[in-house]
Amino acid sequence: MKTDLTTESQSDVMDPARAGAFQIAMGQIAEMSEGSVLPPFFHQLYFWSPHPPGQLGRDGHPRVGGGGLIPDFGLPRRMWAGGRLRFNRPLLAGFRAEKRSVLETSSKKIGRTGPLAFATLRHEIWQDGTLCLTEWQDLVYREDPNPNAPRPVIPMARMDETDRQSVAFDSTFLFRYSALTFNGHRIHYDQEYARDVEGYEGLVVHGPLLAQKLMLLAERVIGPLAEFSFRASSPLMHFETAELCRNGADLWVRGPDGRQCMQATAVAI
Repeated sequence: MKTDLTTESQSDVMDPARAGAFQIAMGQIAEMSEGSVLPPFFHQLYFWSPHPPGQLGRDGHPRVGGGGLIPDFGLPRRMWAGGRLRFNRPLLAGFRAEKRSVLETSSKKIGRTGPLAFATLRHEIWQDGTLCLTEWQDLVYREDPNPNAPRPVIPMARMDETDRQSVAFDSTFLFRYSALTFNGHRIHYDQEYARDVEGYEGLVVHGPLLAQKLMLLAERVIGPLAEFSFRASSPLMHFETAELCRNGADLWVRGPDGRQCMQATAVAI
């Protein structure tokens, strides 16, 4: 286990127009103006970190090990496996905020399908001298797909939901979300790369986008959030229609074949 307390800081203005554009992309009415409370997880739209082409990896992400927080594990495939958030105070649109990031842990091991590496980043978002939220981001790195490796066991999703909402993600939506979050990962917009290099059946729906949908569902039903945690189980493809489900504090994304794509837990204030 490795611990690295090197910190990176960024500042950005929480532009209401960007939040409004995301609301429109989700089929909602744009209602953000200066002073509006940003919905939970909308900070993903900000704090862009652009890198020149020569500093990008083959997948479109910034190349690891080049002086950033994440070391080079020698593994080419990157996945956002999950995370958790603690909300202290809402972020306000139209005002500057600061993001402070640190690599909390990193490790490497041999799994059933080969070597795996794990990294957990902790992000703090401050505004007007106040810590508004803390986010832990869990990343997994792995080898290219091996057709001879044992297939992972995918859990089936629960069927006891009290709230359910069908949701679909076409390639245009995925592209717009990638653009709004400045996410260059090619699995979300380059179908040939996603299929031929990383072994997916189609474009991959962003894990944070699924988590965003679950957070908005939770906030609508149980009220403002104090904490939220999520874990990805199976990727959802752009051509699949999924179901957002809730029972009490538990939420999950169920694929069209009944598999569990994501599970989450929400805690209200």
